[in-house]
Amino acid sequence: MTSFIPTEHQHNRFNPLNGQWVLVSPHRLQRPWSGQSESQAQIDNIPDYDPSNPLCPGNKRGNGKVNPKYESTFVFPNDFPALLENTPSPPPSDDPLFRIGEAKGTCRVMCFHPKLNRTLPVMKPLEIERVIDEWMNQFKELSPKYKWVQVFENKGASMGCSNPHPHCQIWACSFLPNEPSIKDINLKNYYAKYGRSLLDDYVEKEIVRQERVVIENKDWLVVVPYWAAWPFETMLISRNKLKRMDEIDDAQKKSLAIVIKQLTTKYDNLFKCSFPYSMGFHGAPTGPSAANEDNSHWTLHAIYYPPLLRSASVRKFMVGFELLCQTQRDLTSEQAAQRLREMDQNIHFSINQTI
Repeated sequence: MTSFIPTEHQHNRFNPLNGQWVLVSPHRLQRPWSGQSESQAQIDNIPDYDPSNPLCPGNKRGNGKVNPKYESTFVFPNDFPALLENTPSPPPSDDPLFRIGEAKGTCRVMCFHPKLNRTLPVMKPLEIERVIDEWMNQFKELSPKYKWVQVFENKGASMGCSNPHPHCQIWACSFLPNEPSIKDINLKNYYAKYGRSLLDDYVEKEIVRQERVVIENKDWLVVVPYWAAWPFETMLISRNKLKRMDEIDDAQKKSLAIVIKQLTTKYDNLFKCSFPYSMGFHGAPTGPSAANEDNSHWTLHAIYYPPLLRSASVRKFMVGFELLCQTQRDLTSEQAAQRLREMDQNIHFSINQTI
């Protein structure tokens, strides 16, 4: 009987963070493709400034407010927020089939840079440090009041980004959302069983194996997770047992800025395009009661979910079996990690800029 080869034969991989399985079907890479194609992003054609773009310095936004002529980062309340602070609470319901709960919060937009064409991979490390500084400032301001503070970036129209200006969002909410709630349960269960943080253990084992490591330094590790769902999904994990974003010190901030630049440069270089993704940081829950809670099971990390599969014009869709049964991927995590490792992390394909 033929021996099992992980790069050729289908198999399931378990994600201990959400308790779900991922079906890996590497043999599907052999199939012909006639699905959706998308035009390659032309980075060179994006100007520094667009008078019609509502996120550029000095321009008017949809609500009539005018942006200051900012020179670094710029944060403002989302003009079309999903969460508001001062709204009535719903009446309670005792029916188990029609449960309802309170949802309060605030949504903010944060521009990374005044120039329209300065995405993270083409920004200087010092400029990315300023981005991290503002992430931390926002986190410190919002975390005492709100149970969860989500910093996230949607990059590219294929990931739902409605404006090409380099920016992210910060949503703070009064409740613990589904994904971090599930993750909190699984991390807590692992810690109760083994007495160690799941992601601290995972970092140690990935460093030894090296199969899925993309970038590493003394403070941070970037891997394609063993259980990755998206083709070139990565996880950026603290190696200093940090629990939350506000614990990052100066040295860790500098090394994080470099890692973010290196990873996003690799992404852009992979298919010679402005590589789309959704990314966000996860850490221990916050809020008024956070100081009294034991969060030893948490490790600060960020997750990057990019949709591209074969090229700048061929993406992965989570449909059919993925929606109805469970996540499925074709490229193995090890193959994806190797592809990313091989990409230059210091010189961006579009501008020949070195770190």
